[in-house]
Amino acid sequence: MGVYSNTVSFAQYRVNGELPQQQERFEWLSAALQGRIFKSIEQSAEEQTEGWTCTDATDDPAFVAPGEFWRDRYLFFSYRRDQRRIPSALLKSHIGRAEADYLAKRPELKRPPKREREEIADRTKLALLTRALPAPSTVDLSWHMDNGLLTLFSSSGKVMERFEELFGKSFENLRVQVIYPYSRAKALLDEAGQEKLAALNQAGSDAALDEIQSNRWLGEEFLLWLLHGGLEGEGFKVCTKGQFDNGTPFSAWIDDKIQLQGGGEGGPQKVAVSGSQDKYLEARSALTTGKAISSAVIHLEKDELEWRFALNAELFTFSSFKCPPVKVEREGVEDLSERESAFYERMYLLEAGLQMFDSLLLQFLQQRLGDGWQTRLQEIADWLEGEQA
Repeated sequence: MGVYSNTVSFAQYRVNGELPQQQERFEWLSAALQGRIFKSIEQSAEEQTEGWTCTDATDDPAFVAPGEFWRDRYLFFSYRRDQRRIPSALLKSHIGRAEADYLAKRPELKRPPKREREEIADRTKLALLTRALPAPSTVDLSWHMDNGLLTLFSSSGKVMERFEELFGKSFENLRVQVIYPYSRAKALLDEAGQEKLAALNQAGSDAALDEIQSNRWLGEEFLLWLLHGGLEGEGFKVCTKGQFDNGTPFSAWIDDKIQLQGGGEGGPQKVAVSGSQDKYLEARSALTTGKAISSAVIHLEKDELEWRFALNAELFTFSSFKCPPVKVEREGVEDLSERESAFYERMYLLEAGLQMFDSLLLQFLQQRLGDGWQTRLQEIADWLEGEQA
């Protein structure tokens, strides 16, 4: 699923470091991307390859003209990884045949020596690799050059790890930092709010992994707050910068699927609640036993437009993020302006959805860090303990 899809999954990063001056930026970026450009292995026996490619020309990347990867304030390209895969059962079968041929010529042996077995396995694997076409895998990314926000259109931990490594090798003076709950919350708050948030920070250091693992409460409490507020019909308004004007009303609620997790004698216990709900009796029952919401499907609605996505409470990665539909007409026809138009509309809708999400998070933080949080907690506790029949 790429940026042109109506439904995508993604993680967001902050790009830290100093960029060259505007007049030197294109040549610098072009050279950095060409230095780690994707190279095909179809005509070789190599097992895998990875690199940067042009999103609209994945088989023929160049990065020599701005139109290939630069769209207004966005840098737009893709990470591509091709890999030959041999099914383990097939490899085992062919190795067995090769070992049988080896023993047929040496009746005095019951099995090949260890070194010979290793060489047979290597030769067999290489022979099969030369006959297998590499399977391509591409992941789009959009880098907002003005605010340093980079969106990687995948929420896979392995893909994120490989992307971070390749980005670091390509742009030596820059580094990417995934935006997780604590860092996202901090960026939304003013100085006074940041001080209050810091007082609740349970991490022992400013390392990202520590802040993620030690502050799970932030994402979990946010989802609990939204579950209660959405079911109670609480109204929300845009209060962060973006596509919509400040004060624009919108609706938000949790529905379709909730995953909860909590510790138990036999280890972590998980509960999944699926389907359209009225009172979420099963989820409320799990919450009263000490479980916390680990992920949930959030719905956002403004006028007749609706956004929907699954939010991971620990990392704030977005899965199955569905925006109002955008269609690339004349599919299959090479018309770059058509795709550019779809790109800008897609980014507009994506950023509009994220603006509403950030507004929700900021409104939660204002309550969580304010004097009325204990009152809100009591309201939530009363709701959880209310009639569940």
